[in-house]
Order: sequence, then structure tokens, then C-alpha cells
Amino acid sequence: MIGKLVRLERIINRETGRTIIVPMDHGVSSGPIEGIVDIKKAVEDVAEGGADAVVLHKGMVKAGHRGRGRDIGLIVHLSASTDWAPTRNDKTLVCTVEEAIKLGADGVSIHINIGADLEREMLRDFGIVSKACEEWGMPLLAMVYGRGKDMNQYDPKVVAHCARLGAELGADIVKVPYTGSPETFAPAVEGCPVLVVIAGGPKMKTEREVLEMVYGALQAGANGLSIGRNVFQAKDRVQMVKALYKLVHENASVEEALSLLEGGR
Repeated sequence: MIGKLVRLERIINRETGRTIIVPMDHGVSSGPIEGIVDIKKAVEDVAEGGADAVVLHKGMVKAGHRGRGRDIGLIVHLSASTDWAPTRNDKTLVCTVEEAIKLGADGVSIHINIGADLEREMLRDFGIVSKACEEWGMPLLAMVYGRGKDMNQYDPKVVAHCARLGAELGADIVKVPYTGSPETFAPAVEGCPVLVVIAGGPKMKTEREVLEMVYGALQAGANGLSIGRNVFQAKDRVQMVKALYKLVHENASVEEALSLLEGGR
């Protein structure tokens, strides 16, 4: 469907086949945390740095719209839960594909935690959203994590299962945790016939750690990243995105990207 391809090219760099996505949907789960208190400024900064897309909940689309500056792809997040919930890993749908279309979205995203108490409902919702995305020509980003009791979400077998599940149920892009090395992450990419991007996880101690993680994922064949806190909470998020751009779209080394980051201060 040409509509989906056109929209995907607003999220994925058509020259490299890779993407830099910055999710800013954390306000629902965690409130107005550092870095996204002013959502418009956050979007402005990552757009200036060269990010390909941001992820926002429906109510933040208007708040984050700038009406100026560099264009950036918009992915509207459809899933939600809060950190206060006794079952925070159980996500529920709070938006529809049709609503996202009216908001001008280039794509939508959903969150699925396999092994969670309400896995069955999340998988059902995945199927419903996937069907609607096919009908409307809307790209679908599936954020899939292994978060059941006693599960290690970074286990290579768990990550590979998460990636494959996303593809099996119709996602165009699958977001999964990085396993820690190119060797252990490669099977997840090899077993997933659609685009794979890595999550950023908790805030890391150093920028080098973030760059090394992204570099390792790219070496394993990943198509880019979908990283939130480690971008929008960076000391200089414009330069952070520029450094990631060097890695993702220009095949730079970690040292080259880091020198750009340090030189911007």
C-alpha cells in the first residue's frame, strides 16, 4: 500500500533505511519528568539535532507542535499504564488509529509486555490495531518487552521472541531491549523480517555508554533506535542527537560520535 510506504519514509531515512526515534510518552507513566516538562522545547531540540521521529500521546500532539523549524515524523502512542498501578506492566489502549490519523500522525505505536498478567488482552489489542493499520495504510511500531514474573527482559532468547512476535502480528517496526553485545543481539534481528530498533532503558551514567550500545546494535544489523530518557534528559540533547545521527546515518565510530558531542560544549 503506497500510503504506508509514504508515511514510513517520514519515519525512516529513505537513504539509509535507519531511524532515530525519540519517545516522549513518559508523561502518562511517570508524569512531567525532567526533559519533557516543556514538550514543545523537547521536540524542537531533537528535531534540530536530526531525529527522524518522536512518539507522543494524543494530548501532547498539539502541545508539541511548533509550526516552524525542521520537520520531524510523528508517531502517536496508543497504549498506557502508570507507575502507580499494581500491575504497571499491563497496558491498555487509550487511542485509536483513526484518532491518530486526525492528529496528522505518520505512524502509531503500541506497547506489549509478554509474560505480564494481561498478556492475552495486550495481544488481542495488538491484533486489532494491526488490522486497522493495514486498512488505513498506517505504519505500526510495536514496543515488545519480556516482563513476566522471573523473566529477564535482556535475555537473548526473550528478546528474539519479542522481536519475532512483533513481526508475526503485523508490526512494521519492532522495538526491543538491547541484549548487551552484537553477538547476542544478532539472533533477534535475524529472526525478525521487519525493521528492528533498540530501546534505551533507564538513564545511563555516561554518554559513551549510550553510544556504545547503539553502535553495538547497528553492528548486529539493527535499523536504529527508539531512545527516550538517554536523549531528552541528556546534558545537551541537540548535540546528543547529532552524535547519534553520526552513528546511525553516517556509520561513524563511537569515538567520532563522542568527539562531536564533546566538541559541542
